[in-house]
Amino acid sequence: MEQVNGRQRVVITGTGIISPLGHNVPDTWAALLAGQSGLGKPTLLGDYDHIAARVCEVKDFDPSETIGRREARRRDRYQQLATVAGNEALTQSGLQITDENRERVGVFMGTGVGGILTLVDQEHTLMEKGLRRLSPFAITMIMPNGAGGMLAIDYGILGPSTTITTACAAGNDAIGYAFKAIRAGEVDAVLAGGSEAILTSVAVGGFERAGAISPATENTPRPFDKNRDGLVPGEGAGMVVLESLSHAQARGATILAEIAGYGQTTDAFHITAPSEGGLGAARAITKAIEDAGIRPDEIDYISAHGTGTVLNDSHETMSIKAALGEHAYDVGISSTKSMTGHIMGATGAIESVFCTLAIRDQIMPPTINYETPDPECDLDYIPNVARPARVKVTLDNAFGFGGHNSVLVIKEFVE
Repeated sequence: MEQVNGRQRVVITGTGIISPLGHNVPDTWAALLAGQSGLGKPTLLGDYDHIAARVCEVKDFDPSETIGRREARRRDRYQQLATVAGNEALTQSGLQITDENRERVGVFMGTGVGGILTLVDQEHTLMEKGLRRLSPFAITMIMPNGAGGMLAIDYGILGPSTTITTACAAGNDAIGYAFKAIRAGEVDAVLAGGSEAILTSVAVGGFERAGAISPATENTPRPFDKNRDGLVPGEGAGMVVLESLSHAQARGATILAEIAGYGQTTDAFHITAPSEGGLGAARAITKAIEDAGIRPDEIDYISAHGTGTVLNDSHETMSIKAALGEHAYDVGISSTKSMTGHIMGATGAIESVFCTLAIRDQIMPPTINYETPDPECDLDYIPNVARPARVKVTLDNAFGFGGHNSVLVIKEFVE
């Protein structure tokens, strides 16, 4: 069946990741299932008195090896990461972009801030060396839509190119909007996802001043644990190739999973804190489930937002209970941020890949660093060890500062 209720079905045919756990999907997924942590000493932060003693950097990354030295110099780190993940996703999908189809292919990207590393670097250059020493590429490296624009240029994509900046919901929203565009018949295929590289003293220091950062040097972050003490910032990119089912089948593509539903809401409550009782997030979960045409009790696995902050984890637990009722106690839930750190605007996109792989391999990744149960977080968080299980339907939760709530339903593809 190519359509449901007159709408195109949307499938995933390619995935790409570069993360603190690996430079590609296989390495990242293997490390994730093994419960490895991407935690390490910061090398990108300035010499300041940071609370964040550890961060989750992409390690040993030389962009010139994959995109060439000339292009690497013209792209901010978040654009470099997007380029790597995008290339992997397109390569896996086997989608060839040609003169015949390029107007029916789009790029939908999510990021929280765009090229903040370049912005900070250029401000230092201005102060230390003067106006004439600024890079002629500074603007295109800073702008949040730069990654999407570069990917479109790289592959000659002439369809819509859209960048969404809904904070930590951005990666999910980019995939959600791509899903809607394909389902409506506006395009046949989209390269969608998110990228983030915020590991500067300004950004990390800002999170520290907001009281959100874990000061621990090991066994952190601790999502849903009673002793959780904050998030650990990370960096990386996650990309997927989405296609209409008819387009994917016509070219004989391997279908990895299906995007079945998308829900988006706003709390309109507080610029950083979740709404009372997690009701804004619960509404997004319910909208996604209804959009997918499934029942709450069909959910097998939830990739939680799970930042490791006191408020997020307790309120996300409330939101899952509010949306799923008693079934909330039967669902496997994990926060892969316990291993990757919080990759901000890219995190939902990266975790959409994890949901796809959980379906492919019939296994649920763990929440590591979980030791002490919290009475306010009393669901099944798959502590410390990956769990083989029947996984047919997954939820990907992403909630961002500004009150943005974004949820995807990703399920096993059945013709």
